[in-house]
Amino acid sequence: MELIQVEGVGLEVSRLPASTPGRAAIVFLHEGLGSVAMWREWPERVCQETGRAGVVYSRRGYGQSQAIADVRGAGRLSPDYMHREALETLPPLLEELGIESPVLLGHSDGATIALIYASHFPVTACIAMAPHVIVEDQSIESIEQARKAYENGGLRERLQRYHSDVDCAFWQWNDIWLSPAFREFDIRLECRRIQAPVLAIQGEDDPYGTLRQVAEIEPTQGPLEKHVLPACGHSPHRDQPQQSLEIVTQFLARLP
Repeated sequence: MELIQVEGVGLEVSRLPASTPGRAAIVFLHEGLGSVAMWREWPERVCQETGRAGVVYSRRGYGQSQAIADVRGAGRLSPDYMHREALETLPPLLEELGIESPVLLGHSDGATIALIYASHFPVTACIAMAPHVIVEDQSIESIEQARKAYENGGLRERLQRYHSDVDCAFWQWNDIWLSPAFREFDIRLECRRIQAPVLAIQGEDDPYGTLRQVAEIEPTQGPLEKHVLPACGHSPHRDQPQQSLEIVTQFLARLP
């Protein structure tokens, strides 16, 4: 693990080596409560199977990345926080890492960030696992349950091992998702502009969104492949790791 300065902010980064040179690197983008450590060994398995280099990083306020001061006050995120990550943070991070036209592989919030980036910048491919393209009542209900589990259950204790500032990690995500202003979030039009190949994966038992989330990713130019996984919740790489690995590996093997 290393700490890289991007626009004056220290971001936790883990690099995975390539076994086959010349292929686009995979950049892994974590979920709303994720971090480098919460991916566990799955990114390494993907890189080993595909021969590609990989980069896993923690967004600001997550993992060992620099925290956000006063995250529930002056530092509170705005409803466009995923656009800001995709369009303002990710480009200079990729430049610092020397990565052009990456394969973006995101989960949940990270999948949304990947789709937004791919609609504005060149990518080799975009892999979206359990993305959020619109805000649904089911999503809000599950995030409200997460708040109760954090305040009164054991969620805070479980997350604490993965984040240097666990309150920053949780509240920056939970507060903005439960704000009235965020209910209008919608990236369906942006998804239509993606020209690179897109792979969308969602569990049929995902508590954070219905299958509309992948059904409404409709690029008008690039190819699209969709998979709905049985016996799978919000995290395909944790709930069905082998099946998810095979789908991703086969998708990437078909790229030019």
